[in-house]
Amino acid sequence: MHAIEALKTRRSIRAFKPDPVRKEVLEDIIDCGRLAATARNEQPWEFVVVTDAQMRKQIADATDFGKFIANAPVCVAVVCEDGKYYLEDGAAATQNILVAARAHGLGGCWVAGDKKPYAPRICAMLGAPESCKLVSLIALGHPGESPSPAKRQLDEVLHWEK
Repeated sequence: MHAIEALKTRRSIRAFKPDPVRKEVLEDIIDCGRLAATARNEQPWEFVVVTDAQMRKQIADATDFGKFIANAPVCVAVVCEDGKYYLEDGAAATQNILVAARAHGLGGCWVAGDKKPYAPRICAMLGAPESCKLVSLIALGHPGESPSPAKRQLDEVLHWEK
């Protein structure tokens, strides 16, 4: 799939088939996350891939709007070393992961991490250092749904010169 098609067809997927995701595909997706734009080339990120069903359930139970993580074959936690631009950098990595997953025919959904009360608990569950912040949790897998929510039209959001 071409990059533009992946960007234009990516949607948040919250229902997944039980099929596992190949390790090589996950490595390629995470590699795309690692190559995201980063302020001052700091690359503050670490990526924790969770395939263990019991751990995914614990993560899902800790969240407020991410209960579907328990039913996804994969959860990726994006954690960043605390710093001035950790949130921007981690968000860029998260978006790269979501688009790369789409390019591989997978679906995913971004679950908030930063500023959520459960973030430190999930970081501790994953063994992340206390100096790290949870930027996002990403449920990944083979899509079990094909949502098509309405998106604002280009002419509604594009402005020239002002």
